[in-house]
Amino acid sequence: MPRLSEVIAALDALWPPASAEDWDAVGTVCGDPDQEVSRVLFAVDPVQEIVDEAVKLDADLLVTHHPLYLRGTTTVAASNFKGRVVHTLIKNDIALHVAHTNADRADPGVSDALAGALDLRVVRPLVPDPADADGRRGLGRVCELDHPLTLREFAARAAERLPATAQGIRVAGDPEALVRTVAVSGGSGDSLFADVRAVGVDAFLTADLRHHPASEARAHSPLALLDAAHWATEWPWCELAAAQLDEISDRHGWDLRVHVSKTVTDPWNSHSPSPGAPN
Repeated sequence: MPRLSEVIAALDALWPPASAEDWDAVGTVCGDPDQEVSRVLFAVDPVQEIVDEAVKLDADLLVTHHPLYLRGTTTVAASNFKGRVVHTLIKNDIALHVAHTNADRADPGVSDALAGALDLRVVRPLVPDPADADGRRGLGRVCELDHPLTLREFAARAAERLPATAQGIRVAGDPEALVRTVAVSGGSGDSLFADVRAVGVDAFLTADLRHHPASEARAHSPLALLDAAHWATEWPWCELAAAQLDEISDRHGWDLRVHVSKTVTDPWNSHSPSPGAPN
């Protein structure tokens, strides 16, 4: 069995920590570099529910997309929920490793997995990484459909292909407009509107679209907007990342058992539609 340090080195090669945003908190949160690793669990959120799943699974390593401590902390006391997460992990000899914006920028990365879930062909990054001479890494992806769909049909595809959430898919635009090209960005994407307009796609699928940026984007151009749940747009990366680690394990003869959590950690758990609202 490999040591934790060997597995982390392989993960860092997939998602180099140096490519993360300056404000981000990626890397190993807890874990003994010399401990052996036989079972790994991938998930989006390092919340107690996921950590308890890792304990039941007898995992040695939990890899999450979202950081546990994004803005730092002065305590890991078990009197608060993040401290309880740390205590549970350490008591059960489970390491925690985070790949966040470094996984967003990777090739393949979070938005590649999102595009794959929607059967879109990736053309190029939406915001290329200037450090990548090959032009393959960066934030978001510009994609093409295999054949045009109406916005209504494409929204239905997204609702069917992405993990089910209370929110589903919110749509802004003419339901009968044809969609041939799409920009996608896993996670919060309304900071990318200028980049999306610059590439001239028909639609933009992302998450966490706020009222004012979305309203202004619609006023600027006929760009259609599809707003999915944050968790749902990033969960497909867990399956991609698990497959990548499986391939590395096979190549090195590690015999790792790699799992993907199907626990829904989207914070919204129900939806009550307004009477008479458009469907």
